[in-house]
Amino acid sequence: MVSLAARLTCRPLCVAMLCRSCAGWLRSLPTLRLRAPGSPLAWSSARLPALPVWAAASVSAASPSSWYEALAASAPVRTAEEVLLGAHEATGLPWWGSIILSTVALRGAVTLPLAAYQHYILAKVENLQPEIKDIAKRLNQEVAVCARQFGWSKRVARLTYLKNMRRLVSELYVRDNCHPFKATVLVWVQLPMWIFISVALRNLSTGATRSDVPAGISVQEQLAAGGTLWFPDLTALDSTWILPISVGVVNLLIVEIFALQKIGTSRFQVYVTNFVRAVSVLMIPVAATVPSALVLYWLCSSLMGLSQNLLLRSPAFRQLCRIPPSKSDSNTPYRDLSAAFCAKFLSRKG
Repeated sequence: MVSLAARLTCRPLCVAMLCRSCAGWLRSLPTLRLRAPGSPLAWSSARLPALPVWAAASVSAASPSSWYEALAASAPVRTAEEVLLGAHEATGLPWWGSIILSTVALRGAVTLPLAAYQHYILAKVENLQPEIKDIAKRLNQEVAVCARQFGWSKRVARLTYLKNMRRLVSELYVRDNCHPFKATVLVWVQLPMWIFISVALRNLSTGATRSDVPAGISVQEQLAAGGTLWFPDLTALDSTWILPISVGVVNLLIVEIFALQKIGTSRFQVYVTNFVRAVSVLMIPVAATVPSALVLYWLCSSLMGLSQNLLLRSPAFRQLCRIPPSKSDSNTPYRDLSAAFCAKFLSRKG
């Protein structure tokens, strides 16, 4: 214990040190001059301290359009611009033909192999379902026996079953190298590529890019004269709404093809399908507010997506891609698809 005398001796010393430090802190603050009524406040000896770099960056990043400006000036978008300009210069086609050719080449070289890999993974997962059902049946019996022996409650028995079931299914996925997450690689590649090319085409259409051709004619002026048919100006909106409606119809057709091949869908899958249907319809007014160059790219990309979905139903192409046969495969996929489409949509009218 510290004696009372020591406490009384230390207290004045602490107070003096505190006053000395406070005086130094107060001296570092700017003093406020007296002002006449109605005049603004003025600091006498110093200006207000500047914001640190991180604070200034956060304030500048708070503007609503800064995220899009950063995206439009990003390296992936600049690369997409260079790819589009290079394809246009290499082929010598008008811009509408160059956009179509670039879309077909990118979808064929990038997304088609990834789509085939996605079907490869999904086919292997589908082939594991009988084994998974057998494991689930045996595990359920073992858990029931243990629950009777050790007096487990229903909650404990269910948690034990789910924990062991997840472990066993994961071991099956590792054994066959077919984890379902690998089937999502297509989305993680296709969606960013679609966004980058869309922003690149918007930059070229609005003149927001610094890329110019050697002849002195800007890319925007070339796009203004690079259309065809009812959209001669690729920098303008499609006043006829033919391109926007076509984008929505093709996207809806892709959704319906996926919905027709699903048998016994869950409630969550129904919700997802309806959400994608709504997004496809919403794309129509969105496409009517952007330059025709973007809508032409969206339409070509959707048509390529529809084509590759139909192509991956072909037994010969699936065999070429070494996709394992599965129970859901059909020797006449296009005939079955046509019959299912007629049964779903045409039979209602009858």
